[in-house]
Amino acid sequence: MRDVLSQIMRWWTAGEEFGLATVVGTFRSAPRPPGAAMAVSGDEAVGSVSGGCVEGAVYELAKEVTGSGRTVLQRYGVSDDDAYSVGLTCGGIIDIMVERVSRETFPELGAIAASVAAREPVAVATVMSGPGTVGARRVIWPERSSGSLGPRRLDDAVDDDVRGMLAQGLTGVRRYGAEGERRLDDLAVFVQSFAPPPRMLVFGAIDFAAAVARLGKFLGYHVVVCDARPVFATAKRFPEADEVVVKWPHDYLTSVPVDERTVITVLTHDPKFDVPLLEVALRTSAGYVGAMGSRRTHEDRLARLREAGLTEEELARLRSPIGLDLGARTPEETAVAIAAELIQLRWGGSGRPLTDTEGRIHGEY
Repeated sequence: MRDVLSQIMRWWTAGEEFGLATVVGTFRSAPRPPGAAMAVSGDEAVGSVSGGCVEGAVYELAKEVTGSGRTVLQRYGVSDDDAYSVGLTCGGIIDIMVERVSRETFPELGAIAASVAAREPVAVATVMSGPGTVGARRVIWPERSSGSLGPRRLDDAVDDDVRGMLAQGLTGVRRYGAEGERRLDDLAVFVQSFAPPPRMLVFGAIDFAAAVARLGKFLGYHVVVCDARPVFATAKRFPEADEVVVKWPHDYLTSVPVDERTVITVLTHDPKFDVPLLEVALRTSAGYVGAMGSRRTHEDRLARLREAGLTEEELARLRSPIGLDLGARTPEETAVAIAAELIQLRWGGSGRPLTDTEGRIHGEY
């Protein structure tokens, strides 16, 4: 829903009713992840739930739901031999929940939009199916909640689970009994997390950093470029970065929050910068720590880090030389190699050409 939030807020603020279709489940090679959304108001549609495969059918269903007010869970699977039938040509299956939205049916939407704008974590839990009221909704923040899915014990169980999902930025389905029993699966609840974008910390204000910052922004990261040299660390040189910081890298890293979604790229390849920085970085919870440099530079760096007291377990977290082996030479090609490694680690890909692999192309979301 994040992709269409600005448009649906205009409709919501104007008091309009509209249909909101959200991907709540995917199987095999589904083209869009859970949380992808399409909104329909009158003859206008924004967003996408399948990259074009079933948009026409979803558009018509959203118009019907807007009129009836009845929340619908619809599955779209593989299309048959008829080229005009509704289905996914990629061979996947998607479940889509379609609901009517207005100021009356979704009064918390304004608060959700405000939280997203303020980078405050917030999640929406909606009953998809089961003995409860399909379409019942609860909005959960780290410290408060609004709305109800049914019995108090169900709300409490969902609140606990959703706050854990928010901490990891996870979106997906959770199943419960009618009273919130986690051992049962009578009731399906779709949880859509609106966590702040993950952070990419790029250390070293060099030409490679500019290319990495561009790719990082393209992949959805909040990008920070940091260097101790003010003549190089300027917003003019890094227009795609969200922040440009002039500070010693290790000092900066100790002053900012780091979590499992944080990416740290060390592009300085200068011991006086990268050794103190990596000494800090490898002891954080960052999901990725990579450092640029030759294999000789890497071996020298490891020796210095061992002298600084880092353990072999801590050193094993370091990805250096940084990136996948693509034969990259230019800053832009190197940035693609780094981005490719990030994507591979995120989704568990092999890094091999798809022509050399078999089976499912897309992994599970």
